[in-house]
Amino acid sequence: MRQHGPARSAPRIEDYGLIGNLRTAALVDRWGSVDWMCVPRFDSPAVFANLLGSEEHGMWAFGPVGLGGATPEANHQRYLDGTLVLESTWLTPAGTVQILDFMPVGEEAAQLVRIARGISGCVPMRSLFRARPGYGRRVPPIVAEDGRARVDLGDGQLWLDAPVPVRAESGDLTAECKLSEGETVTFSLSWQPGTDVPPVPDTSRLLGGTQAFWRNWVSQGTYAGPDRDAVERSLITLKALQYQPTGAFVAAPTTSLPEEIGGVRNWDYRFAWLRDSALMAEALLACGYIEEARALIGWFQRVLDDRPEHLQIMYGVGGERELPEMELDWLPGFAGSAPVRIGNAAAGQLQIDVYGEVVDVLFKAQLHDPGLAPAATSLVTGLVASLETLFEQPDMGIWEIRGPRRHFVHSKIMAWLAFDRAVQLVSAGHGDGPVERWRRTRDELHREVCERGYDPVRNTFTQFYGSTELDAALLHIVTSGFLPPSDPRITGTVEAIQRELSTQGGFLLRYPTEGTDLGVDGLPGDEGSFLICMGWLITALSAIGRHEEAGIFKDQLLQVRNDLGLLAEEWDADAGRQLGNFPQGFSHIAMIQAILAAGPATSTAVTRQNEVIAT
Repeated sequence: MRQHGPARSAPRIEDYGLIGNLRTAALVDRWGSVDWMCVPRFDSPAVFANLLGSEEHGMWAFGPVGLGGATPEANHQRYLDGTLVLESTWLTPAGTVQILDFMPVGEEAAQLVRIARGISGCVPMRSLFRARPGYGRRVPPIVAEDGRARVDLGDGQLWLDAPVPVRAESGDLTAECKLSEGETVTFSLSWQPGTDVPPVPDTSRLLGGTQAFWRNWVSQGTYAGPDRDAVERSLITLKALQYQPTGAFVAAPTTSLPEEIGGVRNWDYRFAWLRDSALMAEALLACGYIEEARALIGWFQRVLDDRPEHLQIMYGVGGERELPEMELDWLPGFAGSAPVRIGNAAAGQLQIDVYGEVVDVLFKAQLHDPGLAPAATSLVTGLVASLETLFEQPDMGIWEIRGPRRHFVHSKIMAWLAFDRAVQLVSAGHGDGPVERWRRTRDELHREVCERGYDPVRNTFTQFYGSTELDAALLHIVTSGFLPPSDPRITGTVEAIQRELSTQGGFLLRYPTEGTDLGVDGLPGDEGSFLICMGWLITALSAIGRHEEAGIFKDQLLQVRNDLGLLAEEWDADAGRQLGNFPQGFSHIAMIQAILAAGPATSTAVTRQNEVIAT
């Protein structure tokens, strides 16, 4: 088994790779261990929870046996081109081996396949399978015979198939073999909802089908500019976060990866935020992927059910409204960062900006596909009618603070955007609505924000009415079209945010925190730089004509990805490490935004589009 001895440093979030099947996902580290997997859905209880605890909380280690019985770190990892198939290579004294890890797409029941291939020499291999249902809390009953093993989860079963003998002992399944040049050994794991015995997977067919699925999907993209590989990897990652049965996107496939090592800012992101889903679909739209937006619109229709006044800011991927938050006190957390939380109490918050993000993606979707205009307009008019009763209230904002409600300027800007896009859609004849009233509301809200949310002394918009603090979300004042990029208040806000919220390397904090004291968000502790804020900054810099600076920051963002091109939620510039849930949809949106915006042709187009909207 893998050992945490002196040869291995403390765990780092960027040591992991993602595999998934559009229903759930798993994280595989550089030592060949699957340390996180929930079945059958993203938000199901984890059966491998080593990520947030220890090996006793569940993992599946598979790799070459090194000195002292430990599995060494892989010498190289990559994804097979255009896929979510992870290849890990070990160069050992006994020879060279590769392992392919993937989750087949298109199979209703979750499966995980691990194919080891001998490249040279004769390498001893070991598999240690330790399922611990309920986020590592239970040791399940297991039965192993004739190359098959069954693990009883209580609400389903896991079946492990292997071509070599598997030993069952103390809740673990162990197998060993030697792998010579040209030989292949394949292990497969299948989740079964009932008591039926599943067939032994045809892993060659599953590998071929999975590669074909991803490569066919990638081929539908339209982006062909600079840094295409980085865009492609971020697009694949966003696609992997979409729950195929409903079209919803999870913000990330993990819970409680810390925003500060040892801190309490640890949240469950395995749910479908309307905001995150909208922005992910928007990034995919920008690169030619329309089907994901269509699926998301269908999900919006189902969860709103013609009752937009009952909108929540997040749901379960199946549309569930109840997401009770609780702490798992038996898990010590990643790098000792407790508490580990499941569920999310922010589901009941008022976050007015959500209306703007959802309306904007609906507006853009019908521009890409005019056939979506009736459905998009129906949703938009319903949402804006509901927004009329809410937009004047204080809210918790985009960062879902757990302190007092405020009149956040970003929320007001996004409310303005919602009214603006509704006016455009109705005026174009796509639907009905009180367009003159909405136009007046839009214009009055614009004046209010410019009066109450702007500091003329410092020439910058502020975090909330009456505040002197800044917020990186104010950069949406550029991308929303609230003001044209040529407006001096835009330049002033961009420069103020850079001056007051920048960290080492130019990365941005969301807003100031207060260390051990409670901040505006009602929480103690600090956090890293939010990577999506870097995407917004690059887009804003490009829009105001600072293309060279935008390109420099784009390169900075590229450099903090891990070796597989993946990004967590945040970057700790001082420690040089990733923080927060992983991989994070927001951060891969930032990567795509940055690359699209940093090119002169693209940035010119963005500037012109915003000037048209603002007029």
